Amino acid sequence: MKQIKRVVIVGGTHGNELTGIFLVKKFERSPELIVRSNFESLTLLGNPKAYAIGRRYVETDLNRCFQRQILENRNLSSYEAIRAQEIYKIIGCKGSHPADLIIDLHSTTANMGLTIIPASKHPFNLQLAAYLTSTNPDVKVYRWQETNQDSPFLRSICEFGCAIEVGPIAPGVLDATLFQQTEALIHAILDYVEAYNKKIKPEVKDSLTIYQTIQVVDYPRNESGEIQAMIHPRLQFRDYQELHPGEPMFLTFDGQGILYEGESIVYPAFINEAAYYEKGIAMCLTQEQREIV
Repeated sequence: MKQIKRVVIVGGTHGNELTGIFLVKKFERSPELIVRSNFESLTLLGNPKAYAIGRRYVETDLNRCFQRQILENRNLSSYEAIRAQEIYKIIGCKGSHPADLIIDLHSTTANMGLTIIPASKHPFNLQLAAYLTSTNPDVKVYRWQETNQDSPFLRSICEFGCAIEVGPIAPGVLDATLFQQTEALIHAILDYVEAYNKKIKPEVKDSLTIYQTIQVVDYPRNESGEIQAMIHPRLQFRDYQELHPGEPMFLTFDGQGILYEGESIVYPAFINEAAYYEKGIAMCLTQEQREIV
C-alpha cells in the first residue's frame, strides 16, 4: 500500500461536542504537536455554525450528509448538506487537500469510554485498531451496521482512519480526563502512521475484539410515537457489558420492567445517547467478534 501523505483531524462535526473542537483549536495554536517526519497533519472544524450557536447541528446532522446522493446534488439548500460538499471538496479524494487518513473526533453521553470506529474494514484500519488496543487496553473497537458502501458518515469519505467516540460526557461540556485521553489516542495514531510509512510494524495482538452492531433498538412508544419507557437502571451506563435474555432493558413510567427477549447474549452500546432520541435509537446491540489482523 502507498504511503500516507496527509492526515486530517476533524473536530466539531457536531457543534456541541467540545472535546474535538478544543483539541482542533489546540493543534491550530500549537501545530508542532501533530508534526511527524514523513506526512502532513491538517485540522478541520467540521460544523463551525453549529459550534457558534452551541448546537449539534443547524438544520440537519452533518454526520449523515456524506452519501453520494447528497455530495453530488447541487440543488440542496440545507446548511449541513452544503457544508458536507465543501468538506468533500477540501479533503475528499479529488479535493484540494485530499486526506489519506481521517481522524473524526466525537463525544457521547453514553458510557462508551474510549471507542474507535474504523472507517472501513481495510486491514490497515484493523491493524491500527489492534495497535491502539495494545497500547491502551481500555480502548474498545466498535463497528456500525452498514448495509452498503454509500455510508453517510464523514469518516467514510476516506478509506483509512477512524472516528473516536469518548464518553460519558454531556453536550456542551469539557471533561479534562477525556480531553487528555482523546489527545493521547490522536498522538498514538500519528505515531503509528509515522512508523507505518517507515515500514516499521509495531508489535500488536494477533487478533482484535470488535463489537459489531447487529440490531438497533428504539424506546417503547405509543401510537403517537411518544416514549413510554426509560432505560432500566440496571442497564444504564453498562455499555459493552453482557445483556442476557430475560434481563431488564427498559422501565415504564409506572415502574414495570421490560425484558430483553433475544435468544443470545449481546453487548449494548450507545445506551441512552442523548442525540439519538430523535433518531429512534435507545441503544445498539452488538456481538463480540474476533478478527485476525
